[in-house]
Amino acid sequence: MPLALLPVAASRALFLGLLFLFALLLSGAVQAAGASDLVAVGQLRLQSQRVAKLYLQAGLQIQADSARNQLQKATQQLETALAELAPYSRQSRMAPTLQRTQALWVELRQALKSPYTTPALQRVLTVSDDLMLASGKLSLLIEEQSEGNMGRLLDLSQRQNMLAQRLARLYLMGFAGDRSQGRQVDAEQARREFNTALGELAGARENTAAVRNALELARTQWLFFDQALVGGGSGAGTDRQSQARNVATTSERIAEVLEEVSRQYAQAYNSTQVAVAPGGARRN
Repeated sequence: MPLALLPVAASRALFLGLLFLFALLLSGAVQAAGASDLVAVGQLRLQSQRVAKLYLQAGLQIQADSARNQLQKATQQLETALAELAPYSRQSRMAPTLQRTQALWVELRQALKSPYTTPALQRVLTVSDDLMLASGKLSLLIEEQSEGNMGRLLDLSQRQNMLAQRLARLYLMGFAGDRSQGRQVDAEQARREFNTALGELAGARENTAAVRNALELARTQWLFFDQALVGGGSGAGTDRQSQARNVATTSERIAEVLEEVSRQYAQAYNSTQVAVAPGGARRN
């Protein structure tokens, strides 16, 4: 029987039932972001800068074999992160940014296979920055679906790792001959942002004991890394090569330390999700 011919009470009941069903479907499509989602999108943003650094490092023959091996692992990590985020393609608000991110990774992956030349390097640097911006936008969209401040802290800790890799990349660009003012301004801004965010993370009232310990180690490692960056501007010949190796080495070390910070924030975020979820844990 057509809806218009149903009694008023029955029509109203049917309408409310359909509305309730739609609400259930909608709540399943847009649920709170889990820690694994935030970690995956953070990996995209981090690796966008790290793969460019490693490509440049290998091209400059600075611990080239190690850089090539790390580059291969980094590309695999990026592929894994994109695969984990694939379900977001079903959300109309997320799909365009995710598709843009996927397309940029295809372009960057191809560029990374090119032999090291100045034009090839410029293409890698350009596309890696585009991927950084796209994954940063995607990160904000996913963070908006997280619950509480812990999700924001997790995302911020991962952005720190991206900034560290970007600083190393900018340093190596200078080592390769880029003396532009734009590069210097970019490096100084990234350094300021890193210091500011490190202070914000350290002062967060949500920090667990494990997070505080990880942050203290990160602060110590940041001092070593920053010293390598600042000390790398002087010297010539073998001294400059040694300083560049120091930057490359400490950039990988701080990446490991900051990854532990993010891991602790992810665990704390999962704990808060279990605490607030009615009837048990949420999907991560």
